[in-house]
Amino acid sequence: MKKDYKSFSEFYTFYLTEHNNQNNRRLHFIGTLLVMLTIIYVIITRNWPFLILTPVFGYGFAWIGHFKVERNKPATFDNPFYSLVSDFVMFKDILMGRIKL
Repeated sequence: MKKDYKSFSEFYTFYLTEHNNQNNRRLHFIGTLLVMLTIIYVIITRNWPFLILTPVFGYGFAWIGHFKVERNKPATFDNPFYSLVSDFVMFKDILMGRIKL
């Protein structure tokens, strides 16, 4: 059952509990990095068809992390916007050393 979160902060706290497994976080990190690199590549080269790879990279790595590693349901099914933003916030938190990769 979908829960209504009062704030992004409240959702992000929940989101982190769904990413306890280090290998799941690693897969999310790789997927998010590939999304960003793909977007940069597309902007530089103007090779627009490559944008099709962004959901493949972003969701592909994350869903493998959830279904095969963490064995839970991706939060994006119930909260797509907060979940997308959370992927990038977790990426930043990993880079800053707040979350262990």
